[in-house]
Amino acid sequence: MNTWDRLELLVGKDTIETLQHKTVLVVGLGGVGGYAVEALARSGIGTLILVDYDIIEASNINRQLIALHSTIGQKKTEAWKKRIEEINPNCKVIQKDIFLTKENLLEQLQENIDYIVDACDTVATKMELIRYSNQNHIPMISSMGMGNKLDPSQISIIELKKTSYDPIAKVLRKMVREEKINTKIMTVSSTEPPISNTTHQIASNAFVPAVAGLLCASYVVQDIVGEKNDN
Repeated sequence: MNTWDRLELLVGKDTIETLQHKTVLVVGLGGVGGYAVEALARSGIGTLILVDYDIIEASNINRQLIALHSTIGQKKTEAWKKRIEEINPNCKVIQKDIFLTKENLLEQLQENIDYIVDACDTVATKMELIRYSNQNHIPMISSMGMGNKLDPSQISIIELKKTSYDPIAKVLRKMVREEKINTKIMTVSSTEPPISNTTHQIASNAFVPAVAGLLCASYVVQDIVGEKNDN
């Protein structure tokens, strides 16, 4: 069997070809973004634009797919490019070793983008991506906070306005209301109340970010499948 034969049984040959012509922007390559990238690469996406300014550290190993003792110190975008080449050599990887901001977003995102996966931690960047998505009519899925959560069964794909128990979502809901953005904003969010600890550090684990990232990738792929079936 060939690489995409098992997926083709689910979605059909034409959809595989459609996936291979899609460009997905993934902002943030941490616990959530890494698993999203992995699933997208294994689903035949033709071009992945990877945005992250960080390097791999030992503290990433408990939850980030790309984090190994052998990759500590490497740029996340570079490590992911090498991994994707092993998974899907035909996938074009565009690396952007930057911290995406309001000031540089338009300059950096010059490519034709079909889907956006927001897996970053910064509220200001998330809001800027919502604006960019809305203004350019690009479908987007945004991961809310997955830190200080323990139960992956409470994660789901849900509209931003329906989210609860998520501090990041609460801030974004307010910003979206103030700017009168009325388009549907899809998120991956958990209904689990955050678990506090005795430090100011954000706690995390291997399974909650992973499930969130896989749901992000699932949303993108299923949207493409649905789009193809509607034609």
